[in-house]
Amino acid sequence: MQLKSPAEISAAATAAGSRKAGMLRASAARLLVSSALAGAFIAFGGVLSLIIGRGFPGLAEANPALPRLLSGAVFPVGLILVVVLGVELFTGNNALLIPGYMSRRHTLKDVVLNWTVVYLGNFIGAVLFTWLMVYACGLTAVEPWHSAIISIAEAKVSMSWLTVFLRGVGANWCVCLAVWLALSGHNLVEKMAGCWVPVMMFVALGYEHCVANMFFIPLGMMEGADVGVAQALTANFIPATLGNIAGGALLVGTIHTWLHRPHTPL
Repeated sequence: MQLKSPAEISAAATAAGSRKAGMLRASAARLLVSSALAGAFIAFGGVLSLIIGRGFPGLAEANPALPRLLSGAVFPVGLILVVVLGVELFTGNNALLIPGYMSRRHTLKDVVLNWTVVYLGNFIGAVLFTWLMVYACGLTAVEPWHSAIISIAEAKVSMSWLTVFLRGVGANWCVCLAVWLALSGHNLVEKMAGCWVPVMMFVALGYEHCVANMFFIPLGMMEGADVGVAQALTANFIPATLGNIAGGALLVGTIHTWLHRPHTPL
């Protein structure tokens, strides 16, 4: 079976986004649980990327791109689980709710409410998974992972606001392109491939994904990183989230809908 055309992908995104926009009215509890699962799935990818990517310190000294390559190779498992199992991810919804809004199937209020509830659910799921299934299990209590997660968390809050924002744009441009590519597929292998390539790219390049950071920064704090809650919010989560919204909503949701449905007004 052939992959969907760009116009068919836009139509599929419009239908998917309209369903998502109506979930809060149908069942807020179901939307929150689905969002928490998505946060946990992204954290699954995060801990796997940490264990694999930072597990060869000797090789990494001579090959500085190796940790990024290894992390990028395994992190996409999180988005694959999200897409295939149909749970709610804030960053994916940044793009998916835009086509339906542009075609007036739902309102801006529907978009903002969905993003807000899903963001909260993603945070709950990611942090609970991080605490129970990583920190409490001692997965990062030993070296080299203990020092690695501390350095990752501290690095994420040490960049300028603009740098984090722009890296956020890049991250969700890639993630939402992955969602668009997954929509083009008809079977598991095609959807997995669509998710894998762009997500591997954003991880290897070092872009900032707010839901992934709901794993990396809290885990670093649990392991003793010199990062406070206010610092995490203002130095990373806020600019990364705004950048993610811009990258997903504008560079994917808006542009691709406009390109492939030229009758749709901006």
